[in-house]
Amino acid sequence: MSELASSAANIVVAGEALTIEYRRIDGSRLAPLVVFLHEGLGSVAMWKDFPDRLCKAGGFRGLVYSRPGYGRSTPRPHHVKWRPDFMHRQARLVLPALLDALAINADADVDSDSPWLFGHSDGGSIALIYAASFPDCVAGLVVLAPHLFVEQEGLDSIVAVREAWMQGDFRDKLARHHDDVESAFRGWNDIWLDPDFRAWNIEGLLPAITCPVLAIQGWDDRYGTIAQIDRIASALPRSELLKLDRCGHSPHRDRPDAVIDATVHFVSEHTLASASPTNTHNHVIKETT
Repeated sequence: MSELASSAANIVVAGEALTIEYRRIDGSRLAPLVVFLHEGLGSVAMWKDFPDRLCKAGGFRGLVYSRPGYGRSTPRPHHVKWRPDFMHRQARLVLPALLDALAINADADVDSDSPWLFGHSDGGSIALIYAASFPDCVAGLVVLAPHLFVEQEGLDSIVAVREAWMQGDFRDKLARHHDDVESAFRGWNDIWLDPDFRAWNIEGLLPAITCPVLAIQGWDDRYGTIAQIDRIASALPRSELLKLDRCGHSPHRDRPDAVIDATVHFVSEHTLASASPTNTHNHVIKETT
């Protein structure tokens, strides 16, 4: 399919002027707003039409954006190396600045309700950090294959991606979705394989999350084990899990219908009626095959 048209927002983060590529999906002003946060090599374009399909199915509005360093957003300068706290900075500095620039979570009539965050992989981790840091500014989370801690299996797969980058046509395929493909790939790959990143862990933030959370992961994920979302269930009493067969690291690509159905049900359930005070246990959503 052809690339959907996007817009640009100008923000300032820690004194640095940034241009952020974004795309809105229109809907009723009263409909829930879902903000899509992409994975470590993602962008607005790499979501393809999945956000539109999800929003159409649920009657939601949508906001899709490319983080700095990705897509058509301001590239990462090649001499700048990301630090282990790069996802914390995205959650606590970049995302709030973008939401402010687009008048989301403002007091105006439009967009006055807090958004839902729909995050994949690194984007899922960013969503969790944001919800822990700003619990009053988010209605709920849907996180796909999020990272809470570093696993050797995931690092081995990232090493394999680096080999594909150096030897194959992966660079050319990725370049279609990023203005500066070197910025996108090296920013993500270099920090994940940095020895200092092995100690990265956000489990300690989970108890600060007060909104409902749906965590989805495939049994065949090569970048993280099911333990990642099981830890969410252990820490968050309002969480629900969906564990998918025949699914790798990208549930929205491998099992889109299952992800859409679960997300629409979860968001609608928590939007239309507040959760029962007695319904404080977490559970696994049984997959329908």
